[in-house]
Amino acid sequence: MNTVSHLRSVPERTATGTPHDQQHLSDLIGIVYDAAIDPSLWESAIVKVADFVGGCGAALFCKDVGAQHVMSLHAFGYQRPVPIALFQQIYPAAEGHFLGDLEVPIASTDLMPFTDLIQSELYRQWAKPQGLVEFLSAVVDRTTISTAIFGVFRHQRNGLVDDQARRHMRLIAPHIRRAVLIGKMFEFTAAEVATFIDTLDGLAAGMFLVDATARLIHANAAGNAILGASDILSSVGGRLVASDAQVDRTLREVFAAAGQSDAALGVKGIAVPLIGKNGERYIAHALPLTSGARRRAGVVYTAAAALFVRQATLAVSSAPQAIGSAFRLTPTELRVLLAIVEVGGIPEVATAFGVADTTIRTHVSRLFEKTGTSRQADLVKLVAGYATPLAD
Repeated sequence: MNTVSHLRSVPERTATGTPHDQQHLSDLIGIVYDAAIDPSLWESAIVKVADFVGGCGAALFCKDVGAQHVMSLHAFGYQRPVPIALFQQIYPAAEGHFLGDLEVPIASTDLMPFTDLIQSELYRQWAKPQGLVEFLSAVVDRTTISTAIFGVFRHQRNGLVDDQARRHMRLIAPHIRRAVLIGKMFEFTAAEVATFIDTLDGLAAGMFLVDATARLIHANAAGNAILGASDILSSVGGRLVASDAQVDRTLREVFAAAGQSDAALGVKGIAVPLIGKNGERYIAHALPLTSGARRRAGVVYTAAAALFVRQATLAVSSAPQAIGSAFRLTPTELRVLLAIVEVGGIPEVATAFGVADTTIRTHVSRLFEKTGTSRQADLVKLVAGYATPLAD
C-alpha cells in the first residue's frame, strides 16, 4: 500500500450530530471564549480544539503582509520553531494558508500535491521525523498589515485531512476568531481575571454590558463617551440602540442568542461594522457572559453579553479615498471592499449590511472587474498595498 492511500484510509471520526457531541462542542466553545479574557488558557483551549478537529498539535500563527516568516502566538504538539530556511522553500504554496477567506478551512494538499509536499526538505527534515503529514488551517483575523490563522497538524495516525476535519474546523473557526478579536483589545494576567469588570473599565475600546433584550446594564468610560456622542450607538429607554436600523437588528439578534448559550451565538456579531455620520468606521464584537470565567460578570451584572466597540484599524486614513479614486469605485463598492477586509466574507458582510448575499456578490463581482482581481484574498492584498509599504 502506498503512502497516500494508506493515509487516506484512516477512518473518519464520529460526526458532530448527537446531543453528546453538541454538548462537547458547546463546552469547547466556552473554553475558547474564556481564553479571550485570560491568555493563559489558550494552550489548554488549543489542545482541546486540536483533538476536536483531529490532530496532534495546533497553534495560532501570525504573519505580516509581505513577510516570509511566521510567528506562533500560542502552540503545542510540534517542534518549534519551524526552520525558516526550510519553510521558505515551500513559501509560495504555504502562503495560501494566509490568503484564504475568513474561517474557510484550507489543507496543505489544497495548495500543493501531497506527492510534492513529501519531496520537500521541510517535510523530510522537520515534519516526517515528528510523524506529521498535513496541516489544516483557517484565517481568524486579518488587517491591512497582518493575518492570523489557526492551524492543526495532522499526524500519520490521523491521516490526511478529510471531510470530518474540515467540518469540525468550520464549526470552531468562527469562535476562535471572535476570541482572537476580543483578546486583541486587552490582556489579563491570572490575577486580573478576578477583577474582570474593573479591568474592562480601563479599556480604550468602548465596552457595554447588556442583557438578552439589549437592556444597557453597564458601560465603561470609553463606552459612555460613545453614548454621549449619540452617533453610532445611544441609550434609548435604557436599551442599547444602534443608529443604523439594520445594525440594530443584528445586535438584538446577537444579544438574544448570547443569552441562550455560548454555542447559540454562532457566527452572529463576530465583526459588525458601524459607520458614524462623519464617515468614521467602527467595528463591534460581542462576547457571551453566560458561562466559564466570564460568568462572574454575567451573574454580578445580570448581563448576557459584553459588546466591544473600537475604531476600524485601516493603517492609513487616506487609503479608502485613494483606493476609491484609483479604481473609480462607487461609495457602496468602497464600503463593501473595506468590509471584506474588516468583517469577512460575503455572507458576513451581507448580514452586517442587512442585505441579501446576492447583493454583496454583485458588488464583489464589480470590484473584481474594476480592480482586475479574481479572489477576495486579492482584494485584501490590494487594500493592504495602500496601507503599508510591506506589501509586495
